[in-house]
Formats: sequence, C-alpha cells, structure tokens
Amino acid sequence: MTNNSLKNRTILISGASIAGPALAYWLSRYGFKPTIVERAPAPRAGGNAIDIRGGSRAVVERMGIMPAIRQALTNQRGMSFVDSSNRPQATMGVELFGGEGLVSDFEILRGDLVQILYEATRDTTEYIFHDTITALSENEEGIQVTFEKGQPRIFDLVLGADGLHSTVRQLSFGAESEFSRHLGYYISIFTAANHLQLDRWQLVYNMPGKLAGVYTAHQNSEVKAMFLFASSPLQYDRHNSEEQKKILTRVFANEGWEIPRLLNAMDDAPDFYFDSISLIQMERWSKGRIALVGDAGYCPSPLSGQGTNLALVGAYVLAGELAAAAGEYQTAFARYEEKMRGYVEKNQKAAVDGGKWFIPPTQSMIRLRNLNMRMLPYLPWKGLIARAIQKQTAITLQDYTEAQASSGSASL
Repeated sequence: MTNNSLKNRTILISGASIAGPALAYWLSRYGFKPTIVERAPAPRAGGNAIDIRGGSRAVVERMGIMPAIRQALTNQRGMSFVDSSNRPQATMGVELFGGEGLVSDFEILRGDLVQILYEATRDTTEYIFHDTITALSENEEGIQVTFEKGQPRIFDLVLGADGLHSTVRQLSFGAESEFSRHLGYYISIFTAANHLQLDRWQLVYNMPGKLAGVYTAHQNSEVKAMFLFASSPLQYDRHNSEEQKKILTRVFANEGWEIPRLLNAMDDAPDFYFDSISLIQMERWSKGRIALVGDAGYCPSPLSGQGTNLALVGAYVLAGELAAAAGEYQTAFARYEEKMRGYVEKNQKAAVDGGKWFIPPTQSMIRLRNLNMRMLPYLPWKGLIARAIQKQTAITLQDYTEAQASSGSASL
C-alpha cells in the first residue's frame, strides 16, 4: 500500500507508556503521521515488573526490539511465600510452568520497556511532553484538540492510550465511574534498597486481606516493594502521593515481617505508585474519529498479569486495521473491536478469578494456598495448567505489512 492511498494520516495519541509508542511505531511504519502527547515531562521510568506473554512476544519480535528486551530481562529465578520470620512456606521456581507461570522467564521492568519503545519511535514520531488534552471537538473534517499548555491543533484521528484514568475516555465517552469496576483491592509499588541481599528472587508475605512483597531489579542493586490490600472504594486525591502514603501506612501499621523497614523507605522512593485495582469494561472502544487502546479501553488490572500483553497486541491490531482500511477509520475501528473483544474478555476474567488466591482473606486460606503451592511440583496435571496459561494469552495475529484496503490482511 502506498502512502498516497492513505486517508486520515495525522493521528494524535494520548499516552507515552506502552500502548501509545507501540501504536506510533506501527502507524509510522504504515505511512501515517503519529504525534504523542504525554502529561509527564519525560518517559516514565518507574513501575513494576511486567511479563511479555502470548501474542505480545510476536508483536515485539516484529517490531525488531526483541534484542533490546532480552538484554533488559530481570531473569528472576523464582519466588517464596514466607511467614513473619521470613521462613519459606511455599516456593515456586521459574521452571515450574516452563517460564509461563506466576514467575515468568520473560519479565522486564515497565520503565525499561517504556524506554525501549521510546527509543524505537523518537525519530519517527512527534512527542509532546509535559502537556495533556483538555478538550476535543469533532467534525466531518477532523478533530480540533485543545491542550493544557500548547496551541490548539487539528488531527484526523485521536487515539487514547492513556491508561486506567484516561483523559480521552473521559472527554469522549463519559465519566470513569461509568466504565470502571473496582475489584476490591488497592496496590502500591516503589523502589527500595535490597537490604535482604536477594539474588533475582521475590518474597511475598501475606496477612489476611493484605500482601507485602519485594522482588529484585537492575542486577539486584535494588528491589521493588509491592503492597496490596483488600478494601472497598476509598476517597482520596489521585494526584496527592502524600495522602496515598498515609493510607498505606495506616493499613499496614503494626504489621510484621519487613513491612516497617519498607514503609520507612517509601518516603524517599522516587517512583511511588498507588492506585485501585480495577477493570475498564466498555461496550464500544470507539466513537466517531476517536478510539481507545490498552488500559484506556480495557484495563485487565494487575491481578491478570496481562495489561502489557493487551496493550501491545491491541496497538498492533488497531494500527494494522487502519492500514488495511487505508485510513477509513469506521471500518478499521469496527474490525479492531471484532478481533480484540473475545481476547480482552478472556484476559479480564483471569483478574476477577485471581484476587482471593493471591490475597486470601483469612489465615486459614493463606495456609491452604501455601499448601497447594507446595504440592504443585508433584501434581501429574501441572502440564495441563501450563497449557491453560498459554491458551489464555494466545492469539492468532494477522500480518498487516502488505495490507491492501481492497483485499484486507493476510493471515499468518
């Protein structure tokens, strides 16, 4: 397909985390002119460890960034569920499910993946940092975009890749409360010193309805501290990290294990993160010239472990369908939703089912979970479990590189 055959070439993407730059990569490759606007002043460096599974591995391979990702893998060896005295109650090595289980052999820190994607797109994409969209006005010719700081501009299409609290979704589809489903938990992640001298290992300590853990990062030079707790929806300022730290301190006050030391390290952490664990569920991911991708349209929550997978696959499919339709967005958006809907729903279900296993509500359920974990290596059907995990993340991707508006895409 020649560039001259494309319609609606100028595309604004909101969000420079994972889905946004992945979208920009493919759109630029197909001849579109992407621009990314990001509220942060630079690519976001913080975040948790994320798995690249299923279809997303094929996506990064086709992007040519697999070598960079392999160099940045965390190479975790396993994890232990421990008691308050740090004695292992159950252990899982990375090899148990062939690297596809709770411990992945293809894990990377979110910030590292964000930087890799930025480097892959910075020369072909216009980046606008430290700004955000405040208004969208659509007509037959395009969309006038009003920015908080920059001058208004007109784009052919606007794609929201701006996460759980998407600005594009709120401006175009409605309030977040219409689409967000709180799963009953909150999560916090931040960087701390590796005072336990862990070597590519993760520790998890459960209390009824609560979890604290650490896992190593950057060649064991530091750890990511992780806290989760069960709670009904809380009222707090999403932009006030000090208020969020007070919530976390209150919830975990007087708890044992390494929690006091980790909470003390929280104040100096450069990358403190706190948020609800929620799904985003929508009947439609597009409206006129606007579409959503990744967490903005179908956040599966951290409990699923599939947010990165859905972001990369969703970006690949959306950009590919726009190329296949030569920029005819009505056709492209409809095909994108048709191809992604079942995959999204399957992965969101994993989050709904997984909360009570990872964060048991009672001490007896914690003991039962740990017992089941100790038995896993000896179960004759653990191979079936591994195949079920692989099936959940698998998707047949089309090859859009030779897409033609008249003939569609060739299936792999």
